[in-house]
Amino acid sequence: MQCIVNRRAQFSASHRYWLPELSAAENNQRFGLCTRAPGHGHNYVLFVSIAGELDRYGMVQNLSEVKQVIKREITSQLDFSYLNDTWPEFHQTLPTTENIARVIWQRLTPHLPLVRVQLFEHPELWADYQGNSMEAYLTVSTHFSAAHRLALSDLSYAENSEIYGKCARPNGHGHNYHLEVTVKGEIDPRTGMIVDLGALQQAIEELVIEPFDHTFLNKDIPYFAAVVPTAENIAMHISNLLRSPIQELKAQLHKIKLIESPNNSCEVYCTQSESNLASAAVNKTVLTQA
Repeated sequence: MQCIVNRRAQFSASHRYWLPELSAAENNQRFGLCTRAPGHGHNYVLFVSIAGELDRYGMVQNLSEVKQVIKREITSQLDFSYLNDTWPEFHQTLPTTENIARVIWQRLTPHLPLVRVQLFEHPELWADYQGNSMEAYLTVSTHFSAAHRLALSDLSYAENSEIYGKCARPNGHGHNYHLEVTVKGEIDPRTGMIVDLGALQQAIEELVIEPFDHTFLNKDIPYFAAVVPTAENIAMHISNLLRSPIQELKAQLHKIKLIESPNNSCEVYCTQSESNLASAAVNKTVLTQA
């Protein structure tokens, strides 16, 4: 039986987005504040996932050895570095989050049975790479606060309470929703990006955050006048709102994850590669919707 083991590491480094073949105005238009010299820095958090059969010691691989490989090949070289100059891979392709994850994979795969490299630039932006040539995933995390009531208009209060519990109470209740939008695409061999990050963030802000934040979803969002705003339905609606705009940015919407509370979350997969999964996967650690 195969098992996947995840090892965490971290490093601090700086980088700059700048293409010498572009003018200053063109660089600023494409990369915004990330063009500022001499660069800016991040505390990167790295997760390396390896897979294999368990050995007689109950391990996929000795984690002390895995730790030393990651330190030797990655963190000792990148920690407190200027990424643009550190590795030759970043001379041709900029050290974006998704491209750093790809290059880390390339440097680790001769030594470890990798299945995924996940790199957090900060808690609201991270990339996943799984060894598929130039294909990668980029996730933007954000949030909004909203109220809702779970009830079907053709049922009585008693009937709705039987289905939705306290969530059927007439005056509704609220949540601080945590939203993760994951896109999939090919890493551009020059910019290192799978999507224009500024344009992606703007689409999420304009189509989801601004209309949804500080609203009563049932009354303020026309879609939910006829659709019960469960976490599942909200996530599905967000995926429908974002799918076409993200395609216009030359990427694919891969997944929407909506965390309603520490107990409830919902994931909607949007790409064909996840066709073996249900269109919505709901994770709940309690049985009620509260």
